[in-house]
Amino acid sequence: MSNNSQQNMITQGTTLVGDVLSEGDFRVEGNIKGNIKTTGRIVVGKTGVVNGSLEGEDADFEGGFIGKLKLSGKLTLRASAYIEGEVEIEKLAVEPGATFNATCSMKGGVKELNKETAEKQEKTA
Repeated sequence: MSNNSQQNMITQGTTLVGDVLSEGDFRVEGNIKGNIKTTGRIVVGKTGVVNGSLEGEDADFEGGFIGKLKLSGKLTLRASAYIEGEVEIEKLAVEPGATFNATCSMKGGVKELNKETAEKQEKTA
């Protein structure tokens, strides 16, 4: 039985270069240059910066990210967040003041919306 209640943490003043694989939640207050893959939630604090790719379920950003971000759940951007690159998510929440310079595709609800739009078009045609 695995214990996913523990949180991994890269603290302020720490730079990690390389790939990170984790089954638990992850908090970044330092710098990561590489790829992160986790089945848990990722939190990037105000002093945290990730430069590379990130795959996970949910992510909450106060800090920076440059690269490719792929989430099966929700991306939350706090006012101090800075995101640049490619983003693939299911849900997005953005506070005023956040910087979001990315190409973004939202998965999940898109298929349902297209189906509803097609049905409406058929009824009006």
